[in-house]
Amino acid sequence: MRILLSRAGRALPVVAAAAALAAVTALPAATASAASPVASPAARAAVGDEAPYIVTVHKDVDPATVARMVGASPDYVYRTALHGFSARLSPGQVAALHVIPGVESVQEDGGVSSFGTAG
Repeated sequence: MRILLSRAGRALPVVAAAAALAAVTALPAATASAASPVASPAARAAVGDEAPYIVTVHKDVDPATVARMVGASPDYVYRTALHGFSARLSPGQVAALHVIPGVESVQEDGGVSSFGTAG
């Protein structure tokens, strides 16, 4: 399935992603501000909420462009066996990625281990 969008159609995902990002990130900040008059600790806590993710996108979509749309700095851009990128993302960025057309999956990166022996 090939995604072809007009200029106005390309702007819609950016607007939707920005709205989702603003909605998700504004809620914790507003709650923290109401609980305490000091906003600085809430800003530091948001940075600590970032976790490593692997994001896969459709073949016709540029992974680096998708990362820029949500303000992410990719650790690595995959273009061979996997088409996407890895980056540390905040919960707001993850939510914004879910509404962007062409994003196939957003998975938290985790360790892999083996519990048995092959054979």
